[in-house]
Amino acid sequence: MSAPNQFLIYVTDTERSTRFYSELFDMEPVFVAPAYVAFEIAPGVLFALWSRHGETITSETPRLSEVGLMVPGSGEKVDEVYAEWRARGVTVVEEIRDDIFGRTFVIADPDGNRIRVAPVD
Repeated sequence: MSAPNQFLIYVTDTERSTRFYSELFDMEPVFVAPAYVAFEIAPGVLFALWSRHGETITSETPRLSEVGLMVPGSGEKVDEVYAEWRARGVTVVEEIRDDIFGRTFVIADPDGNRIRVAPVD
């Protein structure tokens, strides 16, 4: 059996979300359709945006998962990402702090999906 190889995020506007994630992670999509956009984040592994159910997804919809960005290095590297993203005007939902796994913070994409930054375990 294979490991999971696609991670799908529900969004209301794929164009807006594609711009957001392209700029945030400095990456370009490998596939673009009106309701589906995919980024290859590793060979054979996709991070995708899906808006087919946009009418039922709102920023008030509870988010039960997070996208994670684990940065190599010390907590100072997490601080650097935090400062860079704050300068871009991202929405911070959990301010930077120390947790059991190290320095961390959480932002939200335009639809309220959560993105956590932390050091590599």
